[in-house]
Amino acid sequence: MRSSKSIALNLGVEAQKSILLSQSSFLSRAYRKRNAAIISLTLLLSVFGLVMIYSASSYSANKNFGDEFYYVKKQGVALFVGCAAMAGVSRLDTFVLKKMRYVILAISFVLLGIIFLPGLGMESYGARRWINLGFMTMQPSEVAKFGYVIFAASYLSEKGARRLRDIAAVLLPGAAMCLLIMLEPNMSITMCVMCVIFFMLLAGGISAGKMLLLLVPALLLVPVLILLEPYRLKRLMAFLDPWASPKAEGYQLIQSYYALGRGGLFGVGLFQSRQKYLFLPFAESDFIFSIIGEELGLVGAVVVMCLFGALIFFGFSTAANAKTRFESLLAAGVTFVIAIQTAVNLAVVTGCIPPTGLPLPLVSAGGSSLVSFMSAIGILLSVNRRGSNLQT
Repeated sequence: MRSSKSIALNLGVEAQKSILLSQSSFLSRAYRKRNAAIISLTLLLSVFGLVMIYSASSYSANKNFGDEFYYVKKQGVALFVGCAAMAGVSRLDTFVLKKMRYVILAISFVLLGIIFLPGLGMESYGARRWINLGFMTMQPSEVAKFGYVIFAASYLSEKGARRLRDIAAVLLPGAAMCLLIMLEPNMSITMCVMCVIFFMLLAGGISAGKMLLLLVPALLLVPVLILLEPYRLKRLMAFLDPWASPKAEGYQLIQSYYALGRGGLFGVGLFQSRQKYLFLPFAESDFIFSIIGEELGLVGAVVVMCLFGALIFFGFSTAANAKTRFESLLAAGVTFVIAIQTAVNLAVVTGCIPPTGLPLPLVSAGGSSLVSFMSAIGILLSVNRRGSNLQT
């Protein structure tokens, strides 16, 4: 009798082990597939960006630098560095980031402060947004926004966002970061970081009442910030009626409309853009989606949006399936930055919101942007790797 009970017990244990192993194997495959999808989408968008940067910039690059591949070469180097950074970060234990949250936040502030030092900060188009490293330039705000996400995710995973002091501990560093970025000035990244602050607090569990108390003054601050700088008010007026100043503030938006309208359903063909011949300013960076719409049409533009949608979906899926609260908040924050910046860029080029200088992630020309986004995507891969217990 005892022998039969022992056999039955052993069989039950073995069956339970088999079920657990089966579940573990299933989850491991799911995490692997998610990582494969994220890597594929990231590389696809980045390589597609190289092609579109060449198309959008070849004429202006040849005219200004005597080399039609000028921007493509710079972006190619950034893509190589970005791939290395993505691979390196994906192997990093995310809890190293958690332990170093204050160091990462401090580095972010130092980089933002260096901009204002003579000889190091570089001014272009009336703004000091870059650090001159001699062999290359770096835009600290691109790095700082992800530094803030790491800090906020780490703090909120431990303390939450229920008490006022915890809300203040997350809000104040973000507000200080916004102030430094606004002084560059860079209103677009400032608004992006503000959105990230509210998202992280929301994900951290802030109550609806406290969120409302923060949102109301923040929304009231927007018109004040617009009125502080005359050029912002002019941009707003140009957004409301670009045809009132077709050769001044409204020019860029009108040219974007021309590009998108000319593309029609299927586009005029790859490399066949007319707007890239110095008609559309910043065609290779902030307004590259206009060139995509012109050359590949509505169909091509929708495909690109679907690729971004898929990347964002897998990013939030990573957050939803993360093993710990910290990793969940971290993955959600990284994905939200990708989502909000993509949405803002597309809204600008289609005339849904006033023009801002915000690049399209992974696609627009800009080394700092590409490397920082690919590094951040490495964080998503790391979260998935830990979730699947893949240590190889």
